[in-house]
Amino acid sequence: MKTLPRFAAWCALVVTYLSVSRADIYVMGELSQDREARPGETYNGSITIRNDAKEEAEAKIYQTDYLFYAEGTNIYGTPGSSQRSNASWISFRPARVTIPAKGSVNVEYTVSVPPDTMGRVLVGSYWSMLMIEEIPSGSAESAVRNKSAREEMTISQNIRYGLQIATHIAGTGTRAVNFKDAKLVSGDKGVKTLQLDIENTGDLGIRPEVYVELFNQTGVSVGKFPGNRYRIYPGTSIRQWIQFPGVAPGDYKAVVVIDAGGDDVFGAQYSLKF
Repeated sequence: MKTLPRFAAWCALVVTYLSVSRADIYVMGELSQDREARPGETYNGSITIRNDAKEEAEAKIYQTDYLFYAEGTNIYGTPGSSQRSNASWISFRPARVTIPAKGSVNVEYTVSVPPDTMGRVLVGSYWSMLMIEEIPSGSAESAVRNKSAREEMTISQNIRYGLQIATHIAGTGTRAVNFKDAKLVSGDKGVKTLQLDIENTGDLGIRPEVYVELFNQTGVSVGKFPGNRYRIYPGTSIRQWIQFPGVAPGDYKAVVVIDAGGDDVFGAQYSLKF
């Protein structure tokens, strides 16, 4: 199991190679793919990898599990090690690609959802990641070796993209959240900011709308202040920083709303002193 700090949907690793040239590859489209399916069903998807460099590039594709927590930890575990991993349901091809200069290639994948059994009934959301990692030309792993007569030690940024593949079992699961560790802090340029950790305690993945409505001591609303729409899988947690620019000093009631869609709306109230 590997633990790394969070870098949004992708992370960059700095590695030393001999005479490394860097290609400009990236994954086109969203870095998450969601599908609703029933036990026993199969569905397909694809990933398009683009190379904007003037020379061909190589990349390898492999699986990991994926967990993340509010304090900033990402865990890219062994495929299938997480209780809600769907890594064993996924097959993909190819596992290694050469992308032509100014061109793109597709990686196809299939998700085969297992049937319910006496030992296990599928409920809610299951997910894992496909990693798309550049192979620097001239490295020991590369099939495109650098032909220059003189080899030098250089530092290169090796880019790795993580594509989240989530399967939501149709007609099952509940949405639930836990509000954790709320506190008022000073954000950018001293702007008062509510730091709030939110944990998904249900069994369905959500990407809720989050906002705070602030009320003064007379009960009058002084405004609604939006958070960010982060993906939260069951058993994972995220941290929100909700800023209150232009709010005068004083005592306020803050009503935090998490709208997960439909009738699934959750709230909490806090007393804040600015």
